[in-house]
Amino acid sequence: QVQLVEFGGGLVRAGGSLKLSCVASGTGFRANSMSWYRQAPGKQRELVATVLSDETLDYLDSVKGRFTISRDDAKNKNTVYLQMNNLKPEDTAVYYCRADWIFQSYWGQGTQVTVSS
Repeated sequence: QVQLVEFGGGLVRAGGSLKLSCVASGTGFRANSMSWYRQAPGKQRELVATVLSDETLDYLDSVKGRFTISRDDAKNKNTVYLQMNNLKPEDTAVYYCRADWIFQSYWGQGTQVTVSS
């Protein structure tokens, strides 16, 4: 059974930084893509950043230049990171990790990121 576990959320002041990590366990196959989503109270979940198996990157416009997604596939670890710099109060949300293989996708449980003004 594949499981995704996120680490690194917390409370930070505006302008600060946080780094989120997500580790997928229970499989020896490299994920086709790994992504970070977020959901703020009263809003729909949105895609923040994604990294494909060929290292192609894509970002939500509002985080471009501030957030960096990366992955570590050494020994099929299926680990993805999200470095978040210059955080803003509007970045406050629960951040979810998602990993996609050909036939299935899995989500982490989410980690809270709160940015105070």
